[in-house]
Amino acid sequence: QVQLVESGGRLVQAGDSLRLSCTFSGGNFYNYAMGWFRQAPGKEREFVGAVARRVDVTWLEDSVKGRFTISRDDAKNTVYLQMNSLKYDDTAVYYCAADRTGPWSIPRFAHEYDYWGQGTQVTVSS
Repeated sequence: QVQLVESGGRLVQAGDSLRLSCTFSGGNFYNYAMGWFRQAPGKEREFVGAVARRVDVTWLEDSVKGRFTISRDDAKNTVYLQMNSLKYDDTAVYYCAADRTGPWSIPRFAHEYDYWGQGTQVTVSS
């Protein structure tokens, strides 16, 4: 059974940087596209970005483009979300998700993903 475990969330100040990690186990990591979502209090879960099975194919939403980067290390079964220039509005629980799909696919909707982590809290103080 595939399991995803996020880590790295904490309280930071606006303008700070933070790197989230998501470790994958229980399957073949290279068969999965990996995505990051977030959910702020009182709001729906929203897509942040994803990396395809091909490590050089990524997508980031406009709200984070230029500030966040997403990457994967297949040797470590881990996907990362590097977050720079954090804003108060980035405060949310961040979830990683895995979708078994083709090598070029970038799933952007929650229902496309097969497995989810438990989430890690990122709080940005203004």
